[in-house]
Amino acid sequence: MSLEKFQLPRRGEPLVLAWPQDGRADGSLYFDDPTAWRSFVDGLAIHPAIPRNVTAKFARAQTLYLLGWLDFGLIKAGELMALIALELALMDRYGGAIPKPKRSFAALLQHVVTADDLTDADIPMVVRCNGAAVGQLTGETRPTLAERRNLLAHGDPFDGLPAGGLLELVRDLINYAYRGYISEAQAQGIAS
Repeated sequence: MSLEKFQLPRRGEPLVLAWPQDGRADGSLYFDDPTAWRSFVDGLAIHPAIPRNVTAKFARAQTLYLLGWLDFGLIKAGELMALIALELALMDRYGGAIPKPKRSFAALLQHVVTADDLTDADIPMVVRCNGAAVGQLTGETRPTLAERRNLLAHGDPFDGLPAGGLLELVRDLINYAYRGYISEAQAQGIAS
């Protein structure tokens, strides 16, 4: 779905969103122009070499973030959709490595770290902000990404403030899971 089809009006007040900044894991972003917001959300797309079913789910998350300009609560729904896209990607890439009775989103997240060697140094957002994220996959940091997904899916997805940087983190994790696809596409000059 193209983000361009949604026309965003001017807001009465700026949209302020907690988001990791260069060199530090805390901070906030300030948007008072819908074009800047659209550009920011569009810039968080996953790599085009990633399979279409994952790309489509992630694009829905972006659309919900974009519409957060109109209703801030829609960003929380976007978080849920982003985590669903991440679960789909991890199931595609690692699901066969985990026995079906033990396969869960939490197990898939753990597998990326233990079996595919993901470290914080492999996550561009974490590197950019000198932060840490692997604990949210392994359970060392709470809430984990699996717990966030469950809270959003089974609680009220519009309660509370958005988790700063979640869409960017999910994008980086999906790109990591498909890094072989991305490298191959780049080597063939198919996608940048």
